[in-house]
Amino acid sequence: MNATAIPEIKEPAVRKNAPGAARGPRRPGRVRRTALPYLLLLPALLLEILIHLLPIVIGILMSFKELTQFYLRDWGAAPWRGLDNFRVAVDFDGPAGEALLQSFVTTCLFTALSVGLCWLLGTTAAVYMQETFKGRGILRALFLVPYALPVYAAVITWAFMFQRDNGLINHVIHDQLGLTDSPSFWLIGDNSFYALLIVSVWKGWPFAFLIVMAGLQNISREMYEAAALDGAGVWQQIRKITLPSLRPVNQVLVLVLFLWTFNDFNTPFVLFGKAAPEAANLISIHIYQSSFATWNFGTGAAMSVLLLLFLLLVTGVYLFFTTRGRKVTDA
Repeated sequence: MNATAIPEIKEPAVRKNAPGAARGPRRPGRVRRTALPYLLLLPALLLEILIHLLPIVIGILMSFKELTQFYLRDWGAAPWRGLDNFRVAVDFDGPAGEALLQSFVTTCLFTALSVGLCWLLGTTAAVYMQETFKGRGILRALFLVPYALPVYAAVITWAFMFQRDNGLINHVIHDQLGLTDSPSFWLIGDNSFYALLIVSVWKGWPFAFLIVMAGLQNISREMYEAAALDGAGVWQQIRKITLPSLRPVNQVLVLVLFLWTFNDFNTPFVLFGKAAPEAANLISIHIYQSSFATWNFGTGAAMSVLLLLFLLLVTGVYLFFTTRGRKVTDA
């Protein structure tokens, strides 16, 4: 009698992607694909460290030293002063602290007016440009010209226009319109504040116009049509639909305009030169003069650190309240 053949039982093949399957070594190609994004970010990270973070750290170290013209070649050998530079800067009874406080107040007033006017003009122009009319594209391009021009070329042109004897401003106001008894001084005295404000608003409002115009594209036209059918006028539509819908955009826009305007150095420096008039002595120019006119770089660095702390504080408080208000509105 022949023995029955017992069939051979084969173990089931384990799939490669099964949970219990043992993973082999990672392929070099997969490692490259994983590391590629970080390698692409590495140049930008190195430039950020060299251009921004490293100067900030050096400036903070300088603020604790008695750094004058005698230690420029070897600023590391300058004597350590600790917090003395900061005490001089915030001593508002002393000449340095009093001048810094006056410059700070002037900068706050200038920033509030400039940011408010930039936002108002930019929003008004953006809302007006939502309507379709002949020549709208050309007008949009013209509105963006001040933002596209280089700062130095634009401000130098304004400096020539503000000249007392042969400037275009006095030619129109005094010679043609006869609004003043004599040509006005725009680059010295109290009028320098208004001259600086005009230039700042002129070159800043197109950015607000561009951002608000982009934000308006996300608002459905059906909402305006429904509001018009309900009898809402133009102002009611702007107040009830446009402004609430633009709240996230405006929150970012106002913060960016504030930081740019409060830190603006190029505009007053090109418009007035190294010595700005007292009425237009912004804090950026004041710190520059305190550092390079008196050769007291330690005190100037301390003022810069105080400015940095102030901007960080304002930014943090602003983001806290705007984010909190947004969460309450969403809830």
